Amino acid sequence: MRKFANVLLAAVLVCTFMFGVIGCAAAAYKVGILAPAVTHGWVAGVAYYADQRCAELTAEGKIEYKMYTSENGEQMTTQLDDLVSWGAQAIVAFPQWAGMEVPIQAAIDKGITVVNFDIAINADGVYRVSGDNEDMGVQSARYIVDKAGAEATVVMLEVPTSGSVSELRKKGFVENAAKIAPKLNIITYATKFTREDGLKDFADILVAQNKIDAVYSMDDETSIGVLQAIREAGRTDIKAITGGGGCQEYFRMMPENDAIWIQSALYSPLMVVDAVNMAVDVLDGKKVDPVKIIPTTIVDRTNYEQYLDPTSPY
Repeated sequence: MRKFANVLLAAVLVCTFMFGVIGCAAAAYKVGILAPAVTHGWVAGVAYYADQRCAELTAEGKIEYKMYTSENGEQMTTQLDDLVSWGAQAIVAFPQWAGMEVPIQAAIDKGITVVNFDIAINADGVYRVSGDNEDMGVQSARYIVDKAGAEATVVMLEVPTSGSVSELRKKGFVENAAKIAPKLNIITYATKFTREDGLKDFADILVAQNKIDAVYSMDDETSIGVLQAIREAGRTDIKAITGGGGCQEYFRMMPENDAIWIQSALYSPLMVVDAVNMAVDVLDGKKVDPVKIIPTTIVDRTNYEQYLDPTSPY
């Protein structure tokens, strides 16, 4: 018995020497990822990069993870509950639907670290990683005024269903336009962040508006649809169109048409890696700012080649 106790003590001492006070093997953190189902290339990029980063951290023995995609807020709420039952210590969420602040707040109140990607919601204790949506609007107003003039007629395509994303991009655009070009004529229409809606809605807009100098589109894929509508209508009055995201197909369109300045306010899905890293840093006890805003970069025909990435899924 005494010999067994000595062997056991020796084993404990070896484990302590090799692995420190954390024990013979550090337990991996449990991390959940919640993303919308893929209805858009940018969302596909978010899911791809989140999964890629989590797989790397799993291979390092740092985390184990579960990833869900959802069609609506109800489904995402159910999946969040599943992650709580699984024992998730951190959740990286991309909550595109109204009402998600309630289940997210409930998870935070249970002691779970929640890092929101992209979307700002009203929840106490939530962390967030996002591009600078408001500055995207600011920069786009500056771009349109530069390319189309201070008294241009501009169609603004907002997307009310996207919550804070559209609200902030609209705010930045409208407020900066009022400062730098108070005579800008802004006409607002609602659409969605898809090329199909961009094509369909802008075809109707072209019929309704016989003079358009520029288009403030908030999304690259919407802009691809808009450009198709312009081509099909044979319109030559439009001098500039903006976008947002980081779509490789859209980048490659930039030098193709000298008549229209095609711009994207870069908002890369790769930012989700920062959200995953933030969740792990919080679990590691590192000091983390609750909000990380990634600055805007403007891409057009003058610099698009710097942002071409053949490995990107978007």
